[in-house]
Amino acid sequence: MASSPERIWTAALLIIGDEILSGRTQDANLAYLAKWLQVQGIRLKEVRVVTDEMDAIGNGVTALAAAYDYVFTTGGIGPTHDDITVDAIAAALGVPVVVHPRAREILAGYYGDKLTDARLRMARVPEGAELIDNPRTMAPGIRIGNIFIMAGVPVITQGMLASLDGKLEGGLPVLSRSVGAWTQESAAAATLLAVEKANPGVQIGSYPFWRQGKTGANFVLRSTSDDQLAAVAAQLMAALQEAGIESVDGEI
Repeated sequence: MASSPERIWTAALLIIGDEILSGRTQDANLAYLAKWLQVQGIRLKEVRVVTDEMDAIGNGVTALAAAYDYVFTTGGIGPTHDDITVDAIAAALGVPVVVHPRAREILAGYYGDKLTDARLRMARVPEGAELIDNPRTMAPGIRIGNIFIMAGVPVITQGMLASLDGKLEGGLPVLSRSVGAWTQESAAAATLLAVEKANPGVQIGSYPFWRQGKTGANFVLRSTSDDQLAAVAAQLMAALQEAGIESVDGEI
C-alpha cells in the first residue's frame, strides 16, 4: 500500500497471557514487531500486557484501537478452551463469533481427517473479519478493522507479519545510526540534549554498557532521512569532542 510520508502512523501491541505475567514465559514478539513496524513506516507507541480474562482483553483492545492507527495482539488464539482472545475481542466489538469458511477450508486441507473440534476453534473469527496468512502452521491470523489478532508463538507471529509486508498504510521507514563512546552516560547528557534540540526530526537514545571494567555508551540516532542522520552523527561527534569525549562512528 502507498505510504504517506507527511503523516506519522502509529501502532500498539497487546500481549495476552497469564504465562507472560507470571514469568513462566518471556515475550519474544515485542522487539521483532517494533523493528518490523519501523520498516513499514509505522511507530510502535504503546505496549500492554493483560491476563487471559475477557474484560481485560476486550478493554485493552478497544482502548488501544481508539488511540492508535493499528493494534496488534499476540496470544490466545490456539485450539484450547482457555484461548479466548477471539471471543473477548468479538464481545468488545459487539459482534458474534463465526467460523470463517476460508479458515475452515484451510484447516481441513492441512489436517485432513485429523481436523478435530479443538482444531476447528482456530477457524473462529469475529464476524466481518479477514484472514492473515500463516505459512508455518496454516491456522490463520485475523484482521478486523485496525485490529490484527496473531498467535503468541514467535515463529508463527513472524510468519504472519511477513504476509503483511507492504500491505499496511504507513509513512517513511525510521532509520537509525549509532555513535559510540567510552564515557559515562551522565557526562554526555547535556551534549545529547543540545544536539537533539538543534535537530528537529532526530531522536537520540542513550544506551550505557559495561565491558572490560569500563563504562561506555552507544548513542542511537533515529530519523526518516539518511542524509540527516549522517549530518547529525557528525555534529554529535564534534560536540562530544568539544566536551572532551572521544567517540566513534558506529556502535562499540
